[in-house]
Amino acid sequence: MQTTTLSFDNIHAHGTLFTNVLRARHQSFIVQRKWNLPQVDGMEFDQYDTPQSRWIAVHEGGRVLAGIRLTLTTARCGIYSYMIRDAQAGLLATIPDTLLYGEAPVSLKVWESSRVFIAHDVPSCLRSRVQRDLMTEMVNTAQMLGAERLLGLCPQVWGRWMRRIGFCTEVAGPEIEIDGVVNQCVAMQCSATRH
Repeated sequence: MQTTTLSFDNIHAHGTLFTNVLRARHQSFIVQRKWNLPQVDGMEFDQYDTPQSRWIAVHEGGRVLAGIRLTLTTARCGIYSYMIRDAQAGLLATIPDTLLYGEAPVSLKVWESSRVFIAHDVPSCLRSRVQRDLMTEMVNTAQMLGAERLLGLCPQVWGRWMRRIGFCTEVAGPEIEIDGVVNQCVAMQCSATRH
């Protein structure tokens, strides 16, 4: 099992890994969760999949087991910035604008994590390892990019799970229900992630 961080600078060196990430996202978000998202040729994408983002994949033998997207909070593409900030600004109808306690940050030292998924068919005996590898690569990549803090909207259970495996997270917004799942914004200091 490997973890790889992709960017527009290195996608060419990893064959079909990037398209496999988008295909795995399609399976996770469109097929499994039935979200109405942009798609083409069995790949899911949105307005935040730009050269300003990075994509982390846990993979084995060409199969993507898990993934996450990191986007700098200073990112801009047309009217969009990053998902949490755009939701707070009322640009995303599917996410309530009350998702954060404070104002969404805009800083070179803060990155957003989004589109977090674990493939539905990862066996339970591998699931913890896959999740741990994904989160570890996320933090390592964020630190290499100069991030001091990560911010993400995720199912509420993820925040508790991350603390259980040793990542120091804090609640950054109220509980909100999206498509029948209780979600919550969580924040993490990159410099003190493990306790």
